[in-house]
Formats: sequence, C-alpha cells, structure tokens
Amino acid sequence: MSPSPRLRLRRENLPGRTYRADGPPGPPPLHWEMTDGRRMLLRQSGRPVLLARVDEDRDGVRIHRRAGYRSPLPPIRADESRAMPDWSQRYARWLADADEGPLHAGRWVFGPRDVFPPYVWGSDFLRAWPDGHLDWGDGWNGVVPLRRLSAPDAPRVKAYRRQAREGSLAPVLLWWAGAFDGWLLLDGHDRAVAALAEGRTPGTIVLARGEDEDAVAEFLGSLSGTYERRMAGGFGGPDPERQREAVSRALSDVAAFAPYEEARTLAWPIPGGPAEWDAWMLEFRHEHDRDE
Repeated sequence: MSPSPRLRLRRENLPGRTYRADGPPGPPPLHWEMTDGRRMLLRQSGRPVLLARVDEDRDGVRIHRRAGYRSPLPPIRADESRAMPDWSQRYARWLADADEGPLHAGRWVFGPRDVFPPYVWGSDFLRAWPDGHLDWGDGWNGVVPLRRLSAPDAPRVKAYRRQAREGSLAPVLLWWAGAFDGWLLLDGHDRAVAALAEGRTPGTIVLARGEDEDAVAEFLGSLSGTYERRMAGGFGGPDPERQREAVSRALSDVAAFAPYEEARTLAWPIPGGPAEWDAWMLEFRHEHDRDE
C-alpha cells in the first residue's frame, strides 16, 4: 500500500497542547473499522492487526491480535533519550511524517500525562498475548499492547531499565481508544516493561482526537446561557456574593477545559462487513495455531 498523502500538523493558538491536522479526508494508515454484531478491527496499511468483539451482554470486549504491527515512531537512540528533548514536539513531528500512523484531518489533543490510577498500568495492563478480555464489569480502563511484550530480563529491556533508573527513559505513546474505554500502546512496549520492572509508572504521552470547533462552540454557547440564567436567578443564604463567585469560578473552569475535551475515536466501515471480519478471525486463529 502506498504511503498516504502527508498531513500538515500545526499547534493551535491555545495554552497547552492542542493541534490541528490539515489534509485529505478519509482513513489514515492506522485506523479503526466497525461493522454489525459489535465487531471491530484495527487496520494498519491494509493489514488487520487487531480484532475485537463486544460481549453480547456488553459487559466487556474480547480482543485478538497478530504479529505485524509497526510503530509510527522511529527507534530512539540512547543518546537522544539522555538529551531529554521536548518529547511532545518530537513525537508530534514524527507522527506527522509517519507512513503508518493514526493521524487524520481534524483536531487532536496531544501531550504528556503524568498521573494514572494505579490499575491502568497494573491489573488493567493487558500482558496476555495474543488474546485477551477487557472486563468492563469490573470497570476496565487500561492499556492494550499491540505486540507481544518482552520479558523483563530481555537484553533490550535490561538496557531500558538502566535508563529508567537514570531518569532518562523516553516516554511511551498511548492512543485513546474510545471503543475500549482505554488506550492502545502505539510505541514503547519494551520501555513500558522496563519502567514497570523498576517499580515506576512509564512516562507517557497521550494522543486523542479532540472535539471539533463547532462542537466546542456549541458547548460554550450553552454554557454561556447557563451562566446568564444562573446569575439572573439570584442567590440566597447568608453570603450570596460568595455563592455567586463560586458558581462563576466553576463555570469558568468548565469553559477553560472545553477546547481540550477528548472526542470519540473515529471508525470507518469494514468494507466486507461481518463476513470479512469473520474471515479475518478465522485467519487469526489459524496463525495462532501454527505458532503454538
């Protein structure tokens, strides 16, 4: 498959890290597809690399992966990592130039995330390969690797463990997958294993589709109406001015966060519908049986 036309990625004139990707419409090389029967497929340059199907009772989702996924980022040398560049800018540039990445035209929220609930990189970090089950009944909200994880004592992981102890380990790259209520690990599988083996949370940069300008403007308009109605209604109690200030501050905080809201991940139809998904599922099973 030939490389897709290049997108132009530019920072928006907002505090924080929001970007706009300008380019042709349509799916990027790495994208989600969906069809009837709660079936999902992650395709990279025409190759399915992950199949998923939501349980009938919608209490979870079963996933199946195959070897062949390729990171959209180039390998990171040890000297680059120790130089500690602005990783967000570096990763953004690499993603914009990637032949097999997930960027499509639209707004993106992109930047470091330092704090996760402990279960994200603990019990909800899917270490099993190639199959797995995301148990929504227990509130799954974790990370799905896209290739088999290396052992903590593998030579490459041991080198990364030294960098983790030095504090120079490059961050991993996660992509928000709304259909999973979690993240896909796009780059840094060995770095994630190394950081966790050293008892650390992996440094992380998160990529997510941002709400488009029309949705943000509509929300801010409704919020403005809410503010005007609340202020016109008056405040009772012993200190109405303090109540007024508290409501004004709370609504201002909501408005300030609106441009950074994460939108649902886009998906395109599976061209062959359920029959194509089922055929790929059979092929995944045959490959798994051959590997055993």
